[in-house]
Amino acid sequence: MRFIMVLLGLSLLSGCMPPSQNQLRMEMDLEQMKRRLAQLEVQKADSSQSTLAGSENQQLQVAESLAGLDNLRVEFQSVNGRIDDLSQDNRALADELSLIKDDLGLQLNALENRLAELEKPGSSQGTAAAPVAAKKPETAPELTAEQLYQEAIDLIRNKKEYVPGRKMLESFSQKYPDHDLYVNSLYWIGEAFYGEKQYEKSILQLQDVISKFASHSKAPAAMLKQALAFNALGDGENARTTMQKLIEAYPDSTQAEAAKKYLAKS
Repeated sequence: MRFIMVLLGLSLLSGCMPPSQNQLRMEMDLEQMKRRLAQLEVQKADSSQSTLAGSENQQLQVAESLAGLDNLRVEFQSVNGRIDDLSQDNRALADELSLIKDDLGLQLNALENRLAELEKPGSSQGTAAAPVAAKKPETAPELTAEQLYQEAIDLIRNKKEYVPGRKMLESFSQKYPDHDLYVNSLYWIGEAFYGEKQYEKSILQLQDVISKFASHSKAPAAMLKQALAFNALGDGENARTTMQKLIEAYPDSTQAEAAKKYLAKS
Protein backbone atom coordinates (compact mmCIF):
# COMPACT_ATOMS: atom_id res chain seq x y z
CA MET A 1 0.00 0.00 0.00
CA ARG A 2 2.78 2.40 0.80
CA PHE A 3 4.51 1.48 -2.47
CA ILE A 4 1.39 2.35 -4.41
CA MET A 5 1.11 5.63 -2.65
CA VAL A 6 4.73 6.40 -3.55
CA LEU A 7 4.09 5.65 -7.21
CA LEU A 8 1.04 7.89 -7.21
CA GLY A 9 3.04 10.63 -5.66
CA LEU A 10 5.79 10.30 -8.24
CA SER A 11 3.23 10.37 -11.04
CA LEU A 12 1.71 13.54 -9.69
CA LEU A 13 5.12 15.08 -9.36
CA SER A 14 6.07 14.12 -12.90
CA GLY A 15 2.82 15.65 -14.22
CA CYS A 16 3.65 18.90 -12.53
CA MET A 17 7.23 19.00 -13.83
CA PRO A 18 7.99 21.07 -16.97
CA PRO A 19 8.58 19.07 -20.21
CA SER A 20 12.12 18.03 -20.92
CA GLN A 21 14.07 18.74 -24.14
CA ASN A 22 13.51 15.19 -25.31
CA GLN A 23 9.80 15.58 -24.97
CA LEU A 24 9.85 18.86 -26.84
CA ARG A 25 11.95 17.33 -29.61
CA MET A 26 9.57 14.36 -29.90
CA GLU A 27 6.58 16.70 -30.10
CA MET A 28 8.31 18.73 -32.81
CA ASP A 29 9.16 15.59 -34.71
CA LEU A 30 5.56 14.46 -34.38
CA GLU A 31 4.27 17.79 -35.70
CA GLN A 32 6.74 17.62 -38.57
CA MET A 33 5.60 14.12 -39.42
CA LYS A 34 2.00 15.29 -39.35
CA ARG A 35 2.85 18.13 -41.74
CA ARG A 36 4.69 15.76 -44.08
CA LEU A 37 1.77 13.34 -43.95
CA ALA A 38 -0.61 16.16 -44.83
CA GLN A 39 1.65 17.22 -47.73
CA LEU A 40 1.75 13.65 -49.00
CA GLU A 41 -2.01 13.44 -48.87
CA VAL A 42 -2.32 16.71 -50.81
CA GLN A 43 0.20 15.49 -53.40
CA LYS A 44 -1.67 12.22 -53.70
CA ALA A 45 -4.95 14.06 -54.24
CA ASP A 46 -3.33 16.32 -56.86
CA SER A 47 -1.84 13.28 -58.57
CA SER A 48 -5.22 11.55 -58.64
CA GLN A 49 -6.85 14.64 -60.15
CA SER A 50 -4.06 14.95 -62.71
CA THR A 51 -4.39 11.28 -63.61
CA LEU A 52 -8.13 11.68 -63.91
CA ALA A 53 -7.71 14.77 -66.10
CA GLY A 54 -5.16 12.92 -68.22
CA SER A 55 -7.54 10.01 -68.57
CA GLU A 56 -10.34 12.35 -69.60
CA ASN A 57 -8.06 14.02 -72.15
CA GLN A 58 -7.06 10.62 -73.50
CA GLN A 59 -10.71 9.56 -73.75
CA LEU A 60 -11.51 12.83 -75.53
CA GLN A 61 -8.68 12.22 -78.01
CA VAL A 62 -9.91 8.67 -78.62
CA ALA A 63 -13.46 9.95 -79.16
CA GLU A 64 -12.21 12.58 -81.62
CA SER A 65 -10.17 9.94 -83.47
CA LEU A 66 -13.20 7.65 -83.71
CA ALA A 67 -15.31 10.52 -85.01
CA GLY A 68 -12.66 11.30 -87.62
CA LEU A 69 -12.57 7.62 -88.61
CA ASP A 70 -16.35 7.58 -89.03
CA ASN A 71 -16.14 10.65 -91.25
CA LEU A 72 -13.49 8.95 -93.37
CA ARG A 73 -15.70 5.87 -93.67
CA VAL A 74 -18.61 8.02 -94.84
CA GLU A 75 -16.42 9.83 -97.38
CA PHE A 76 -15.01 6.50 -98.57
CA GLN A 77 -18.50 5.08 -99.08
CA SER A 78 -19.52 8.25 -100.89
CA VAL A 79 -16.52 8.00 -103.21
CA ASN A 80 -17.24 4.32 -103.83
CA GLY A 81 -20.83 5.22 -104.66
CA ARG A 82 -19.70 7.84 -107.17
CA ILE A 83 -17.25 5.35 -108.70
CA ASP A 84 -20.03 2.75 -109.01
CA ASP A 85 -22.30 5.31 -110.69
CA LEU A 86 -19.54 6.27 -113.13
CA SER A 87 -18.84 2.60 -113.83
CA GLN A 88 -22.52 1.99 -114.53
CA ASP A 89 -22.67 5.02 -116.84
CA ASN A 90 -19.55 3.79 -118.66
CA ARG A 91 -21.07 0.33 -119.09
CA ALA A 92 -24.29 1.85 -120.44
CA LEU A 93 -22.27 3.94 -122.88
CA ALA A 94 -20.27 0.85 -123.89
CA ASP A 95 -23.53 -1.04 -124.53
CA GLU A 96 -24.83 1.81 -126.67
CA LEU A 97 -21.58 2.00 -128.65
CA SER A 98 -21.63 -1.76 -129.12
CA LEU A 99 -25.15 -1.56 -130.58
CA ILE A 100 -24.12 1.27 -132.90
CA LYS A 101 -21.03 -0.68 -133.97
CA ASP A 102 -23.13 -3.75 -134.77
CA ASP A 103 -25.61 -1.72 -136.78
CA LEU A 104 -22.94 0.09 -138.77
CA GLY A 105 -21.08 -3.14 -139.46
CA LEU A 106 -24.19 -4.84 -140.78
CA GLN A 107 -25.07 -1.82 -142.89
CA LEU A 108 -21.58 -1.77 -144.34
CA ASN A 109 -21.80 -5.47 -145.23
CA ALA A 110 -25.17 -4.92 -146.85
CA LEU A 111 -23.80 -2.03 -148.93
CA GLU A 112 -20.78 -4.10 -149.99
CA ASN A 113 -23.05 -6.95 -151.09
CA ARG A 114 -25.22 -4.53 -153.02
CA LEU A 115 -22.17 -3.01 -154.69
CA ALA A 116 -20.90 -6.47 -155.62
CA GLU A 117 -24.24 -7.25 -157.22
CA LEU A 118 -24.14 -4.04 -159.21
CA GLU A 119 -20.62 -4.75 -160.43
CA LYS A 120 -21.44 -8.21 -161.77
CA PRO A 121 -21.17 -8.53 -165.58
CA GLY A 122 -24.52 -8.21 -167.26
CA SER A 123 -26.10 -6.37 -164.39
CA SER A 124 -28.62 -3.99 -165.82
CA GLN A 125 -27.94 -1.60 -162.97
CA GLY A 126 -24.20 -1.66 -163.65
CA THR A 127 -24.42 -1.05 -167.42
CA ALA A 128 -22.89 2.24 -168.41
CA ALA A 129 -25.12 2.86 -171.39
CA ALA A 130 -28.81 2.54 -170.96
CA PRO A 131 -31.69 3.60 -173.17
CA VAL A 132 -33.11 6.95 -172.34
CA ALA A 133 -36.51 6.51 -170.83
CA ALA A 134 -39.29 8.93 -171.24
CA LYS A 135 -39.16 11.63 -168.65
CA LYS A 136 -41.55 10.96 -165.80
CA PRO A 137 -42.87 13.37 -163.25
CA GLU A 138 -40.32 13.88 -160.52
CA THR A 139 -41.04 11.88 -157.36
CA ALA A 140 -39.08 11.35 -154.20
CA PRO A 141 -36.60 8.49 -154.74
CA GLU A 142 -37.44 5.33 -152.85
CA LEU A 143 -35.15 4.69 -149.90
CA THR A 144 -32.85 1.71 -149.99
CA ALA A 145 -33.14 -0.87 -147.20
CA GLU A 146 -30.11 0.57 -145.45
CA GLN A 147 -31.39 4.13 -145.71
CA LEU A 148 -34.81 3.14 -144.40
CA TYR A 149 -33.24 1.34 -141.47
CA GLN A 150 -30.84 4.15 -140.64
CA GLU A 151 -33.52 6.84 -140.72
CA ALA A 152 -35.71 4.76 -138.42
CA ILE A 153 -32.86 4.20 -135.96
CA ASP A 154 -32.05 7.91 -135.99
CA LEU A 155 -35.67 8.75 -135.14
CA ILE A 156 -35.73 6.29 -132.23
CA ARG A 157 -32.27 6.67 -130.75
CA ASN A 158 -31.40 10.29 -131.38
CA LYS A 159 -34.67 12.17 -131.84
CA LYS A 160 -36.78 10.06 -129.45
CA GLU A 161 -39.56 9.99 -132.06
CA TYR A 162 -40.52 6.45 -131.21
CA VAL A 163 -43.79 6.02 -133.12
CA PRO A 164 -42.63 7.08 -136.62
CA GLY A 165 -39.33 5.29 -136.13
CA ARG A 166 -41.10 2.09 -135.08
CA LYS A 167 -43.44 2.21 -138.06
CA MET A 168 -40.49 2.59 -140.44
CA LEU A 169 -38.81 -0.43 -138.85
CA GLU A 170 -42.01 -2.45 -139.09
CA SER A 171 -42.09 -1.60 -142.80
CA PHE A 172 -38.42 -2.58 -143.09
CA SER A 173 -38.95 -5.96 -141.40
CA GLN A 174 -41.90 -6.74 -143.68
CA LYS A 175 -40.03 -5.81 -146.86
CA TYR A 176 -36.65 -7.28 -146.03
CA PRO A 177 -37.06 -10.43 -143.90
CA ASP A 178 -33.79 -11.85 -145.29
CA HIS A 179 -31.73 -8.72 -144.73
CA ASP A 180 -28.72 -8.78 -142.40
CA LEU A 181 -30.35 -6.01 -140.37
CA TYR A 182 -33.64 -7.86 -139.95
CA VAL A 183 -32.98 -9.06 -136.37
CA ASN A 184 -31.71 -5.62 -135.45
CA SER A 185 -34.95 -4.11 -136.72
CA LEU A 186 -36.96 -6.46 -134.49
CA TYR A 187 -34.88 -5.44 -131.50
CA TRP A 188 -35.28 -1.72 -132.14
CA ILE A 189 -39.04 -2.11 -132.56
CA GLY A 190 -38.99 -3.46 -129.01
CA GLU A 191 -36.86 -0.49 -127.93
CA ALA A 192 -39.39 1.87 -129.55
CA PHE A 193 -42.29 0.25 -127.69
CA TYR A 194 -40.30 0.67 -124.48
CA GLY A 195 -39.76 4.36 -125.28
CA GLU A 196 -43.52 4.71 -125.86
CA LYS A 197 -44.05 3.13 -122.40
CA GLN A 198 -45.94 0.27 -124.02
CA TYR A 199 -44.02 -2.18 -121.87
CA GLU A 200 -46.21 -5.25 -122.52
CA LYS A 201 -45.73 -4.89 -126.29
CA SER A 202 -42.02 -4.29 -125.77
CA ILE A 203 -41.72 -7.54 -123.78
CA LEU A 204 -43.54 -9.54 -126.46
CA GLN A 205 -41.52 -7.99 -129.28
CA LEU A 206 -38.19 -8.62 -127.55
CA GLN A 207 -39.23 -12.20 -126.81
CA ASP A 208 -39.19 -12.85 -130.56
CA VAL A 209 -35.53 -11.89 -130.66
CA ILE A 210 -34.71 -14.00 -127.57
CA SER A 211 -36.61 -17.10 -128.71
CA LYS A 212 -35.92 -17.13 -132.43
CA PHE A 213 -32.42 -15.62 -132.57
CA ALA A 214 -30.76 -16.70 -129.33
CA SER A 215 -27.29 -16.76 -130.91
CA HIS A 216 -27.58 -13.24 -132.36
CA SER A 217 -25.63 -10.38 -130.81
CA LYS A 218 -28.89 -8.57 -130.04
CA ALA A 219 -30.26 -11.43 -127.88
CA PRO A 220 -28.57 -10.42 -124.60
CA ALA A 221 -29.52 -6.78 -125.19
CA ALA A 222 -33.12 -7.86 -125.81
CA MET A 223 -33.15 -9.87 -122.58
CA LEU A 224 -31.80 -6.94 -120.58
CA LYS A 225 -34.36 -4.52 -122.04
CA GLN A 226 -37.12 -7.07 -121.43
CA ALA A 227 -36.13 -7.31 -117.75
CA LEU A 228 -36.23 -3.51 -117.50
CA ALA A 229 -39.70 -3.53 -119.05
CA PHE A 230 -40.87 -6.00 -116.37
CA ASN A 231 -39.39 -3.71 -113.76
CA ALA A 232 -41.18 -0.68 -115.25
CA LEU A 233 -44.45 -2.61 -114.92
CA GLY A 234 -43.72 -3.20 -111.24
CA ASP A 235 -43.08 -6.92 -111.78
CA GLY A 236 -39.85 -7.18 -109.85
CA GLU A 237 -39.95 -10.97 -109.65
CA ASN A 238 -39.96 -11.47 -113.43
CA ALA A 239 -37.40 -8.71 -113.80
CA ARG A 240 -34.98 -10.50 -111.45
CA THR A 241 -35.68 -13.87 -113.06
CA THR A 242 -34.94 -12.48 -116.51
CA MET A 243 -31.75 -10.82 -115.26
CA GLN A 244 -30.61 -14.15 -113.77
CA LYS A 245 -31.34 -15.96 -117.04
CA LEU A 246 -29.32 -13.31 -118.88
CA ILE A 247 -26.31 -13.90 -116.63
CA GLU A 248 -26.55 -17.66 -117.10
CA ALA A 249 -27.11 -17.58 -120.87
CA TYR A 250 -24.63 -14.80 -121.75
CA PRO A 251 -22.11 -14.63 -118.88
CA ASP A 252 -19.45 -12.82 -120.90
CA SER A 253 -21.68 -10.09 -122.30
CA THR A 254 -21.66 -6.49 -121.16
CA GLN A 255 -25.39 -6.87 -120.50
CA ALA A 256 -24.62 -9.62 -117.96
CA GLU A 257 -22.52 -7.13 -115.99
CA ALA A 258 -25.45 -4.70 -115.95
CA ALA A 259 -27.73 -7.53 -114.80
CA LYS A 260 -25.38 -8.37 -111.91
CA LYS A 261 -25.44 -4.73 -110.86
CA TYR A 262 -29.23 -4.69 -110.96
CA LEU A 263 -29.54 -7.87 -108.86
CA ALA A 264 -27.04 -6.54 -106.30
CA LYS A 265 -29.21 -3.47 -105.73
CA SER A 266 -32.59 -5.20 -105.77
